[in-house]
Parts: sequence; structure tokens; C-alpha cells
Amino acid sequence: MDSTAKEIQEAEIDAGSQSSPWQEKRKISEEADRPETPGTTGSSSGSSSSIDYDPQFHRLQSRNTELDLERNRTNVSRTLSRIETQRLQHQLTVGESVKSRASKTPLPAFGDGKPYPPPLPNREDYVVEFDGPNDPMYPKNWPTMTKIYITAMLAFTSICSTFDSAVFSSSSQHVASHFNVSLEVSILSSTLYIAGYASGPLVWAPLSELKGRRPGIVIAMLGFGIFNTAVAVSKDLQTLMICRFFSGIFGSSPLAVVAAVFSDIYDNRTRGVAIAFFSGTVFLGPLVAPFIGGYINMSYLGWRWTAWIPAFMGYAAFVLNLFFLKESYPPVVLIAKASELRRRTKNWGIHAKQEEIEVDFRELIVNNFSRPLKLLFYEPLILAVTIYLSFIYGLLYCFLTAYTVVFEGVYGFNAGESGLPLFGLVVGLIIAASYIVYSASGYNRKLDANGGVPVPEWRLPPVIVGGALFAAGLFWFGWTGFSGTVHWIVPTLSGLFTGFGLLIIFIQLFNYLIDTYLMFAASAIAANTFCRSMWASTLLGCLAAVLVPIPICFYFFGKRLRMKSKFAPFFEPAAEAACGDEEETEQDGTVEHS
Repeated sequence: MDSTAKEIQEAEIDAGSQSSPWQEKRKISEEADRPETPGTTGSSSGSSSSIDYDPQFHRLQSRNTELDLERNRTNVSRTLSRIETQRLQHQLTVGESVKSRASKTPLPAFGDGKPYPPPLPNREDYVVEFDGPNDPMYPKNWPTMTKIYITAMLAFTSICSTFDSAVFSSSSQHVASHFNVSLEVSILSSTLYIAGYASGPLVWAPLSELKGRRPGIVIAMLGFGIFNTAVAVSKDLQTLMICRFFSGIFGSSPLAVVAAVFSDIYDNRTRGVAIAFFSGTVFLGPLVAPFIGGYINMSYLGWRWTAWIPAFMGYAAFVLNLFFLKESYPPVVLIAKASELRRRTKNWGIHAKQEEIEVDFRELIVNNFSRPLKLLFYEPLILAVTIYLSFIYGLLYCFLTAYTVVFEGVYGFNAGESGLPLFGLVVGLIIAASYIVYSASGYNRKLDANGGVPVPEWRLPPVIVGGALFAAGLFWFGWTGFSGTVHWIVPTLSGLFTGFGLLIIFIQLFNYLIDTYLMFAASAIAANTFCRSMWASTLLGCLAAVLVPIPICFYFFGKRLRMKSKFAPFFEPAAEAACGDEEETEQDGTVEHS
């Protein structure tokens, strides 16, 4: 029986016998009192062996993906929670099912005639963990100022990619003129960016759960700056298109990883405010980009500067993250701790659970990089939230186009001025973020009353209000901005409702996903981002595909429908009408003869 099974047996005996505290202390090892993270997971068997356990245990235990630091728990419940969390994490992480792979070559000699050393006495004794609930290495225990500067830095990183998603689209007409192509072809550059935006999180999110949050963000922002530079200096259209696609892939990393970083460093009491800050930057970029891009294209700078500016922003984010971003993923933090202990104690058996993972390409694809899609298709909750957010996100991009049509075409604004009414939405975003900060105290009171255990559904009531206000803002804008007879400030003010509803919906549903899938928050958000971005780029195509059967039905059943109509005149073919006249004439002659 391995040590994990022994721990389960001891914990169940203790829970059933309701032993006294001193007996619990004797039966449960000291490591049960330590805060566990998803990284301190796995079996105590060999590094490349899988765990055999009764799946009933996994089903019966509550899925405690939250950390024990956030809960008031007994030693028994803490042990059961830790073991269950270990198994869930290790089951879904690369390497859990990788057995010792057969090799075609013989096992190499140890060297210098030495025999192979004996295995470690008890591997669990060599696994590092956090030292109590107040361990300063634990990301949620970082100083407040550290969290604030990391949050501000990641907010700037996020706005880099979202700004680039919209600023270059204002240059479509100039790109078409420069390369002597149609406007439809030049718009493909924005479509390819969104395609990269959708596919990138499928790589960045699982990578962050395997190697940590920091490498993905640092590498992505360097690639983002490089490919935007390539767009700015492109000498032919194909170079521009390819580089826009890769700019989208690298620029998508913050969308998938930053929210997961916030889930690492903030607990339930403060995470809502942090996610509000993050979501605000996600939408602020595309809302301020149109008027900036419009004025750039009107100036002597030209369209290439709508790529240069995102490139410079990307390089700045790369430098900031390279020097100041700390790794926040607890399993990888423990790897650094184990490395330090090995170096200083010369005990090379010390390691973190994450280091036991044996990377196999098949397992890498099946368990990690396919995890966002698995969550999307096998988790009804994520699917439903994703459909709703995707529809809202698609409407946002249609909305940006509608602002240009209304304020340039109806009110006669120029390319730069037509983007200024979007500040109505920006004000709505600010009001929504202020509401989230204000309501955080009420959420914390609920949390205290429930013993520190969060209920994800507490996040949803504001979404109901936000959805109604978002719809009202769309009606307001559509009914007041189509004629030009209403002052332009009236459709501009509709952005207060639209912006407020937009941010409330995203903030609360993002928090809902994080509260529910905390251990795999990055993959859950990546699944959402993938579908959302693809939906934004194909919304009208999907609607068009749904409407294709309508003319087909008219072709086969149109005559029958027209005959049943009380208002549509029905005309018979000429031949049928002539036959009808002859029959009437014959009938008249028969009557006269008789």
C-alpha cells in the first residue's frame, strides 16, 4: 500500500472515530497541516508511474480546488482535501499516466563501475511544500505593494494586445491603397489577427499550467513586438498578413494568463476587484484605439505607425515583465524553492511534485494542450458561459463598426472624431468597475457568514442587471442614431448603459469561471477566449449560414405560401389562364344553345 493510500485510510479512520485532537495529531503527519497547492500533487509512486485508485473516491469528495489557506478546516478534512486535490491535479497533468517507456537501447551503466543507488526511502519526505499558512513564498501572502505593481504591469500588458486588435483596422483603406488591393482583401489582416487571437490561448494557457505563468507572458510579449515590427516594415501584402496572424497568436497570451495570475495572488476577498481591473483593460484597448488610429491615418505619420505603436508597447511590456514579473504559479514557485534547497543542502533528493512530471509528447497534447477544448465541450457550465460571452463580444465588434457608420455617415464626423463617442462606453466601464469595488464588501460579508467557503453563484446577480442594461443600450443607440435629426450626444450617452453592462457581464462571469475552476482557471479562460474570438470573427457568417435555408424553402414552397396569403396577389401562368377562358366560353355556349 503506498503512502497516499495510507493517508486516506488514516484520515477516514480518524473522521469515523471522531478522535481527540491529540490522537489526530498522532495519526496524521505534520504535512497535513501545511497549505497545499495544485503543484504539491501526485502519487508517491515512481515519477513515471500512474496511480490506481477507486474512482468512487473522486466522485464522493467535494472538488476542493481552492487552497486550504482560504478555508477553516480540521486536520482530517484538510488531509482528505489535499489528497483529492493531488489526484485530480496529477490525473489531468502531463505525466500522470506515463509509465516507464520502453526503450530500444539498453539501460546505460551508472559509470565508473558503480552500482545503481538504492531508491529514496520515502519520496514524500523529500517533497517540498509551503511552510504554514503564513509562508511569505506563497503568492497570496506577497506584500500588497508587490501585488499592486504586478497588477498594474499586467494591466498594461493586456492593453497592449487589445489595443492592437482595433488600432490597425482603422488603416484598412490606406493598406488597400498602398498595396493596390480591394478593401475586402485588406480587411483580411484584421481577420487573421483575430484568428491568431483565438488559437493562441490553446497553447499559452496549458503552458502556463505546466511551466508557470511568467515564461508565457515574457516570451509572448517579445514575439508580439517583433511581429508588429514586421508588419510596420512589410514590403508586400503577404508579409503583412502572415505577421498579423502571428501578432494575434503572441498577443493572445495576456488574455489567457493574466486572469490566472490574479487567481494565484488574490484570494476570494480581493480577486473580484483585480479581475475588474483586468477586464477594464481588455475593453479599454479596442475602445480608445479607433480614434487614435483615425488621427494617425489623417496625419503625416501614415498607416505604418498603427503597427509601430503596438510594437513599441510590446517591447516595453517585455522589458517590464522580464525584470519585474515574479512567478506566481504555486507548483513552479515550489520548484524554485526545491532548487534552492538542493543547492544549499547538497541533498539532491529534494524536489517539488511538479518536477515528477515526465513530459511525453502524446500526453502533452492529450492532457494539456487539448484541455481547453475538453473543458469547452465536456463542461456544460463553461459552454453556456462561453456562448453568452461570445455573443456579447461579437456584438461589441459589430458595435464598433456601427459607431463609424453612424457618426461618419450620418453625423459627418471625420475618421478621428468618429472614435470619440466611444468614450461614452469608457465612462460606462469606469462606473461598472467602481460598482465592483463598492460591492466587494458585501461579497466578503457573505464569505464570512459561510465560513470562508465561496459560492460561485454569488457572482451572478449583477450579470442579470448588466445583461438588461446592455440590451437597453443597444436599443437606445439604434433608435436615436439612425436619422441624424437627434443630437449626437444622445446616441453617445447610450454607451453608459452598454459599457456598464458589458463590463459587469464579463467581470462577474470571469470570476464565476475562476471560482469554479480555480486549479485550471487558465484553461477555462482559454476555452472561453478561443470560442469568443472565433465567434467575433464569424458572427455574421454564422447568421448567414443559418439563414441559407430561407430562399431554399421559398423556392420549393413559395407558391403554396403565396396562394395562402390574404394580401399577395396570385397570378396564374398565361397558358392556364387561356385554358380557363376556353372552358368558360364553352360553358357559355352550352347554356345559350340550351
